[in-house]
Amino acid sequence: MIPDYKQIYTDILEEKFPEKLTEAAIRHKLEALNSAFDILKFNQLVFGEPEYRVGFNNQRLRSYDEESILKILKYQKQCGLNNLQLGKQFKISRNTIAKWKTVFKV
Repeated sequence: MIPDYKQIYTDILEEKFPEKLTEAAIRHKLEALNSAFDILKFNQLVFGEPEYRVGFNNQRLRSYDEESILKILKYQKQCGLNNLQLGKQFKISRNTIAKWKTVFKV
């Protein structure tokens, strides 16, 4: 069962950031929340970059579906990033990225 990300983020925005619900970009992205990759981008759009400690603790609880992993690895290839650069951008361990590459044969 997939969580209803649209409803979850709508509730968060209504409670904490009601002014952001009027922005067209946020409303458009809210309609297209389908994968972990979309959630990562939406979090950056709404909440900005977290401070290091908060980001580290949140990262430990993330999980990624196969579609999102493949999008991230495709993004790496398109932008010509190494594992370290990609890891810094998405707040993922470079070892995790290397593991994904071996598992998905990318």
